[in-house]
Amino acid sequence: METRSKITVILAVVLILITGCVYGQDRAISTSQLPKTAKNFLAANFKGVTTSSVIEDSEIFGVDEYKVRLTNGMKVDFDSKGNWKEVDGEHQKVPYGFIPATIRNYVAKSFPNTHIIKIERKSWSYKAELSNGIDLEFDRNGNFKRIDD
Repeated sequence: METRSKITVILAVVLILITGCVYGQDRAISTSQLPKTAKNFLAANFKGVTTSSVIEDSEIFGVDEYKVRLTNGMKVDFDSKGNWKEVDGEHQKVPYGFIPATIRNYVAKSFPNTHIIKIERKSWSYKAELSNGIDLEFDRNGNFKRIDD
């Protein structure tokens, strides 16, 4: 009985190690290997800015997301299909072309001396961080919900 439990423990440890190696694989790729949607997003919103690194984050069942760092210091995360998930200006104003007009208009009207330095898109909402440190939440249509503490 003791030998059987030792074998079970050893097999469990081996399984955990194998799963850990397969589960979270990050690898550097070239910009040309990004999905077309992501390449188009970068070309439209960061014209003339090149990438300094592109990381493909894979999970067990395929690519989970792409993490792109640009030479101007900004970061863009894309989902597995190349749709933007987050744009982080790293304290710089992010391009506004892809941000829903309702969000742009709300920020311009309610916080006229600020700009968006980070925006995140989730399934049912947006979250925008302003240059004055305030975080705003919007619904999926870009309507203001609340200030996030």
